[in-house]
Amino acid sequence: MDGMSPVKYAELGAFLRSRRERIRPADVGLPVGPRRRVPGLRREEVAQLAGASVDYYNELERGAGSQPSEQMIAALARALRLTVDERDYLYRLADRPVPAQGGAASHVHPGMLDLLGRMTSTPAQVITDLHVTLVQNPLAVALLGDQSGFRGPRASFVHRWFTEPDARNLYPEADHAGKSRSFVADLRAAAARRDAKDAETGTMIRTLLDVSPEFAALWADHDVAFRREDRKRLLHPTLGLVEVNCLNLISEDGRQRLLWFTPAVGTDSAGLLELLAVVGTQEVVAESAVSSPTRTAGSPPRRRG
Repeated sequence: MDGMSPVKYAELGAFLRSRRERIRPADVGLPVGPRRRVPGLRREEVAQLAGASVDYYNELERGAGSQPSEQMIAALARALRLTVDERDYLYRLADRPVPAQGGAASHVHPGMLDLLGRMTSTPAQVITDLHVTLVQNPLAVALLGDQSGFRGPRASFVHRWFTEPDARNLYPEADHAGKSRSFVADLRAAAARRDAKDAETGTMIRTLLDVSPEFAALWADHDVAFRREDRKRLLHPTLGLVEVNCLNLISEDGRQRLLWFTPAVGTDSAGLLELLAVVGTQEVVAESAVSSPTRTAGSPPRRRG
């Protein structure tokens, strides 16, 4: 049974069911509806929130099915608003290693997830201090593309910025030099706040110094500055240039940031962001129509570009 004992499969299913039944639909931004026959969320609602098929999630609650991947466990933990202890317990039940804080599977505090869920009319996402996207709301996906499917070093947008030219297509070329300098100064600030022996940060910096002369030159300048707020010019494939203010709410330990995007004053971006919900929905539907029918449960959605 994929390395999991029948006892752990049964406990995994029981634990998921207990966590599902304690959550009210309003807690995760779902309508209550007049005819709810079960406490908490329905199974199909959890599956939707976690990006899994309903059949797959039903199998998990029955204590059957295939061993859930680390990505699926992270998605379930967020969908069920688990505490960090509950999330770690879920990983252990599934015989998966508990991920270190800071990577793509980092635990997002339920309170931050709750706030993100209430931002239904503005693009918003949670990232780490190394610019690893942890979770996005639908409008953020529509504005920025799905940034949550990357793994390993590529999970960091800063890493992709200096190693993959296509990552820069999100910004006008005239803004690239300024963004590069800002990313490096922010990374230096994040590295200083973390423990000096932090392997994730050290590996990232050494890799970028080796492969990117631009990064190495900017790193040698020793600029340091957290990006607490920013004005961005974004290139959207359908809407064109969208100018926004990017605001930050930083977690107490500094390792996570809730970002949300508002239209820049003096531009037509307010109207463009209103169109974003329609355009984003159409693109998601179009992508779903061409997606592979064999996509495994918990795999990331297709990315634009």
